[in-house]
Amino acid sequence: MLARKSIIPEEYVLARIAAENLRKPRIRDRPRKARFIAKNGACNLAHKNIREQGRFLQDIFTTLVDLKWRHTLVIFTMSFLCSWLLFAMMWWLVAFAHGDMDPSTESTANSTKWTPCVTCVRSFTSAFLFSIEVQVTIGFGGRMMTEECPLAITVLILQNIVGLIINAVMLGCIFMKTAQAHRRAETLIFSRQAVIAVRNGKLCFMFRVGDLRKSMIISASVRIQVVRKTTTPEGEVIPIHQVDIPVDNPIESNNIFLVAPLIICHVIDKRSPLYDISAADLVLQDLELIVILEGVVETTGITTQARTSYIAEEILWGHRFVPIVTEEEGVYAVDYSKFGNTVKVAAPRCSARELDEKPSILIQTLQKSELSHQNSLRKRNSMRRNNSIRRSNSMRRTNPSLIVPKVQFITPEGSQSASET
Repeated sequence: MLARKSIIPEEYVLARIAAENLRKPRIRDRPRKARFIAKNGACNLAHKNIREQGRFLQDIFTTLVDLKWRHTLVIFTMSFLCSWLLFAMMWWLVAFAHGDMDPSTESTANSTKWTPCVTCVRSFTSAFLFSIEVQVTIGFGGRMMTEECPLAITVLILQNIVGLIINAVMLGCIFMKTAQAHRRAETLIFSRQAVIAVRNGKLCFMFRVGDLRKSMIISASVRIQVVRKTTTPEGEVIPIHQVDIPVDNPIESNNIFLVAPLIICHVIDKRSPLYDISAADLVLQDLELIVILEGVVETTGITTQARTSYIAEEILWGHRFVPIVTEEEGVYAVDYSKFGNTVKVAAPRCSARELDEKPSILIQTLQKSELSHQNSLRKRNSMRRNNSIRRSNSMRRTNPSLIVPKVQFITPEGSQSASET
């Protein structure tokens, strides 16, 4: 490095690097748009500046279910603990008002017929223990109610009612959190990429969906929406413009029988937002295709929904999904290792509109594909033939026993001729 620095001046090197940078075209990447729906189905949306926070308290049960598990467990624990402390204070006040806390009453109770409201409640700790025994219906036999104080009987009834309400709400909340519908959606999978290829002479947008569980999704249906930023002729900018696109399903009810992975197909026709988009235009499009799968869980009867989305970079033009369902020993087997695998096929690079206007484009594309396939087969056969010839020649050179000796033939005229067979 020192020798090079002494030979080449530093000013020359810097000038040459600057000239090379000027010659190279600078391509700036297009800023990536934020997804509206993540690949795992979560909505990429943040709610800000909500002034009417009291609306969440009006539906307290749904608010508790929507909370995170750590918050739910804290509320679960604090609700019982606070109720025990509250009624412990009430029991302590009842005992204090009746005079059960006075030490002199213990000797009086032994000599006369004086009866306390609650036996063995002489401090706040004993009142707290009695409150727990009442609310969780645990009776140890040391502390018990008497018919001396009607107020104590009222407190007992009130605590039982409050305890039942807390148990119903909190246990229902825990049950709903463990049996939420999106838990079942974790086993509903979509292919990481979507494809556009020719099916039945039409350009189609396709993706694959599957269910990992044996329990089925009843009345499953698939919807596809295109979300993009649009501007109306009046100049109004709609940042999230949703457009439903039809799904090619031969069943009139639009339900799918999701017993095995299926390829959902959308025919790109005049009703489709992808009708004017070609393969070159797809990369420049700022759109997102949202896929929604809805159905009823067979085991629980709860309606579940699984979601995903595909942006322009995740759509492969001219590809097709490989088959993954095979019949093995009388049983249909699904190979999920090939769930998202695709293979390249012949497909016109033009838009669906151009394909409808010029059907000959599809015929030319298929002919070119067939011709290239035949050429590749010829090249492969010729390469195999050449390799076999080279292999046989190399074996003859290495093994001298395979060399055929020369044989001399004598003609009637007496001349000799040598030939090799």
